[in-house]
Amino acid sequence: MSVLINVAGLALMALIVWWFWLSSKGRPAKRAEGGGAIDIVVDDGVYEPSVIETNAGDTLTLRFERRDASPCAEQVIFHKLDVSETLPVGEKTTVTLTPETPGTYRFTCQMQMYQGTLIVH
Repeated sequence: MSVLINVAGLALMALIVWWFWLSSKGRPAKRAEGGGAIDIVVDDGVYEPSVIETNAGDTLTLRFERRDASPCAEQVIFHKLDVSETLPVGEKTTVTLTPETPGTYRFTCQMQMYQGTLIVH
């Protein structure tokens, strides 16, 4: 019986790792075109879309719509860009960035369970 419980526990841990850290891999990137805004839905533990592409020096406007009432979803942080914003439930919050340096930048919630990537060319 204890073997069955251990196997179930390991399977649950693997599911959690996949959901929060691996499930966004391989999703197509959303490209910012011509200064238009990109809508990002925050729900069920993910940002959708979770991969955003832009060019260095271009102003990027992101509109986050928080649907998840989880306290973890209440803030978005762009690491290495020193940008963070509080996301009220049921509202769209605009975040405007102008990344100057090409590279890959993570954006997450404050607990780093919601994960996204900003790719700057």
